[in-house]
Amino acid sequence: MAQQRILISTTALHAASSDSAWSIIDCRFNLADVDEGRRSFEQGHVPGAVYLDLDRDLAGPITAESGRHPLPEAGAISKRLGELGIGNTDTIVVYDGGNGAVAARAWWILRWLGHKSVFLLDGGFSHWQSLGFPVETRVRQRPPVDYVAQENNALVLTTEELAADVPGIPERNLLDARDKLRFAGAEEPIDPVAGHVPGSINLPFADFLNPDETWRPLSERAELLEEALGSDRDVAWCVMCGSGVTACHLAISGVEAGFIEPQLYVGSWSEWIRDEERPRGTLEG
Repeated sequence: MAQQRILISTTALHAASSDSAWSIIDCRFNLADVDEGRRSFEQGHVPGAVYLDLDRDLAGPITAESGRHPLPEAGAISKRLGELGIGNTDTIVVYDGGNGAVAARAWWILRWLGHKSVFLLDGGFSHWQSLGFPVETRVRQRPPVDYVAQENNALVLTTEELAADVPGIPERNLLDARDKLRFAGAEEPIDPVAGHVPGSINLPFADFLNPDETWRPLSERAELLEEALGSDRDVAWCVMCGSGVTACHLAISGVEAGFIEPQLYVGSWSEWIRDEERPRGTLEG
């Protein structure tokens, strides 16, 4: 599969952001303070940006069976995009505070909706600010449009499909983007149960970042993926994490490196553990 450029630099966005065919989406979010992202947006954002909330816009309602960030209804997120003046032919740039974890979820949602021209700001808002680029507090109003979704559900891996594969999950090349301690079952700061889906492979999304939260060079990110998946760019693979957010970070690096686009296990660990009968692995046994 051919490589696709997804990351965009702050200098490139600054040069292009005055183009009316570009739409910029701010996705800053903090799990510990769910209103912090919007407050930060209101205090200052990339000029022309609009805001999408991880809980309200980029995820659907939580149910007794779902994970923490279930798939939103395509009609609901499409309606929201249209209200913000974002159309199907726009070139979209998404960003968050820095590391791209939440912005990656927005990128994936837009890809699932059928939007092809979506980029992610490397280093996010913190890098934009560090370079002294302009920031504004007002929200520019754009005329509403009709956004028509063409969702690609082939990109979605469900719990039912995954559970049916036990014990053959290794054949899915399922990569888990959570940190090593959570995967190992040594600690779990968010979900009620620690561990991992048996047969999955741990590849923390943080390993793909530089200390300043910009993304490592593509050659280095590709090497990490090759260590987990092998060199065959056409191999099928899947990604997961705690709730289907940081997993999208791995998907971006894979697409940029020329691997076929993976399936996202949207429910991820927080949905897998809803049923006590589903197997759970730890590195201790």
